Amino acid sequence: MEGMGYRPRGALPLTYAPPLACFFQRPGMSPGSRMPMAGLQVGPPAGSPFGTAAPLRPGMPPTMMDPFRKRLLVPQAQHPMPAQRRGLKRRKMADKVLPQRIRELVPESQAYMDLLAFERKLDQTIARKRMEIQEAIKKPLTQKRKLRIYISNTFSPSKAEGDNAGNAGTPGGTPAGDKVASWELRVEGKLLDDPSKQKRKFSSFFKSLVIELDKELYGPDNHLVEWHRMPTTQETDGFQVKRPGDLNVKCTLLLMLDHQPPQYKLDPRLARLLGVHTQTRAAIMQALWLYIKHNQLQDGHEREYINCNRYFRQIFSCGRLRFSEIPMKLAGLLQHPDPIVINHVISVDPNDQKKTACYDIDVEVDDPLKAQMSNFLASTTNQQEIASLDVKIHETIESINQLKTQRDFMLSFSTDPQDFIQEWLRSQRRDLKIITDVIGNPEEERRAAFYHQPWAQEAVGRHIFAKVRLCPVCPLEAASGRGLSRRSLLSPGAAAKARTGTGAGNPPDLTAQGPPPPTSTWKGTALWGHRHID
Repeated sequence: MEGMGYRPRGALPLTYAPPLACFFQRPGMSPGSRMPMAGLQVGPPAGSPFGTAAPLRPGMPPTMMDPFRKRLLVPQAQHPMPAQRRGLKRRKMADKVLPQRIRELVPESQAYMDLLAFERKLDQTIARKRMEIQEAIKKPLTQKRKLRIYISNTFSPSKAEGDNAGNAGTPGGTPAGDKVASWELRVEGKLLDDPSKQKRKFSSFFKSLVIELDKELYGPDNHLVEWHRMPTTQETDGFQVKRPGDLNVKCTLLLMLDHQPPQYKLDPRLARLLGVHTQTRAAIMQALWLYIKHNQLQDGHEREYINCNRYFRQIFSCGRLRFSEIPMKLAGLLQHPDPIVINHVISVDPNDQKKTACYDIDVEVDDPLKAQMSNFLASTTNQQEIASLDVKIHETIESINQLKTQRDFMLSFSTDPQDFIQEWLRSQRRDLKIITDVIGNPEEERRAAFYHQPWAQEAVGRHIFAKVRLCPVCPLEAASGRGLSRRSLLSPGAAAKARTGTGAGNPPDLTAQGPPPPTSTWKGTALWGHRHID
């Protein structure tokens, strides 16, 4: 009785110490997963106050799943994680590959695998070209083209509004109301052999335009006509200048090209040294580095320094300088590029037929391929079409895999129906146990040897004790008076105490008693025959 945790009369309540059988492997548990059972308090078995289910034992009713676990399982089944949803959408190239067994079954599938390998190579080539295009767009892509400038002028002589006799209102016979003679100068231009359909405005090629007229005819304050590009400037196809006069006028046109990116003119000494007259800042820095590298001007020990030769000492006025000082030194040697100078004579002679002059200049325009490259990178039409075709391919591969599974299923059934059905039932039984969260092995529980294990003795005692607590007298034998009562399971001392009462007529505390004695001590008792214990 002491081994079963029996508490003698007047002793304090003790915690039930489980026997060694409690540390054996439980039914339905895998080897190596044995855990000691928690301490059992005296009294009927009850669930943990924290909601954990009692371990399933043979003869006990199946327990319900913990509500907390249900709350965790339901959201996982109905609402997959966002990462899982993204993973379902992201298809890989490996998902397109047919399994080896399908390729062996269908020899024609090798053609599909060849196309898949070709598609992989094509995707790699397109990805490499796309990266090359992205790098090329970052650099200025320009072409040199010829811009033809047309300079023309028209002359309007003076005209009287009426007869000289009727309109002579001043001494000397000068007709009043005569229109003053004037001339008009036009500056226009266009690109030669322009393959692009979009015509570019003439003013977009220039940063500024200055027309300088004869200072002796128009004075020092009215002999300049200037146009400068502003952020709000609207592009135009040409420029017009109108002035009064009936004499030939010499004019000078100063055209400043709008270079993108900006270009600079080098100091004559540095230009002769590098062989560069006007170029962008990046091109000038590259030419300077090539000169330093070719002449081995970089210091052998302190690589961040440049040892200036006699030309650099004349230009930079120092014998040694750092690489980081080059941009600052170079800024004082860069100037704005020279403008294009055109000398023209505005003729007012009506007999002069050569009133239009043409001049060709070199300009840099954007490479037409740059627009095509940008459109190629920004286009998503082909990508959407490819994505839709990939979805169809994945669906087809999944359908083929499902058909292969169905074929294997039917083929196994046709080969050996009996073994197939038995194996299939075993598989379904395992799946059912996983789905219903059932612990145990029904196949082992069918055998009689399963109940001769050491844990069976404890399980019977727990089962009888639970039945007695729920039903003090068996309803089947209540009428005959041979019911299995709660008092009949107590020890002799506890039974005597229960018959006589304790203290001042208080009822006996059945929950304070120890657990029921082992089944082996109940001689002559049939637990399921409801025989009365003397």
